[in-house]
Amino acid sequence: MIPQIKVLEEKKLLGLHTTMSLANNKTPELWRSFMPRRHEIKNNKGTDLYSMQVYDPLYFKNFNPATEFTKWAAIEVADFTTIPAGMETFSLTGGLYAVFEYKGSSADTSIFQHIFGTWLPGSDYELDHRPHFEVLGEKYKNAHPDSEEAIWIPIKKKSV
Repeated sequence: MIPQIKVLEEKKLLGLHTTMSLANNKTPELWRSFMPRRHEIKNNKGTDLYSMQVYDPLYFKNFNPATEFTKWAAIEVADFTTIPAGMETFSLTGGLYAVFEYKGSSADTSIFQHIFGTWLPGSDYELDHRPHFEVLGEKYKNAHPDSEEAIWIPIKKKSV
């Protein structure tokens, strides 16, 4: 699977977040708490949902499934003038991303094995320290095999 290389403009996101690890995955609970409240966000830009991961700078260098990171369930908004109670804002820094159009179950992690184990090492890029995220649009169906999402991985040209 070959990604598109895109430059992302800064985005304003609004939603909920939690601290978790791959070994202690709290993604379902996070989305169960966010989805009933998403209608409270009035200044959203579009209907896409953002599943975002914010990692420590050394997360991938010393990979351990028990290492914690911050996971977000969010929507892009035009501005931060109205913030529903209990929700928080996040300014997603722009930059270069490898974008993988993925079709399949969200429970199948082989796409990430391909990205980090095959594509990235064989590419002209390396990870950049910015958030990773998935855009969950109209064709997203969670664990359904026909589900579609866009996986955004922050990259920069490899140092020589």
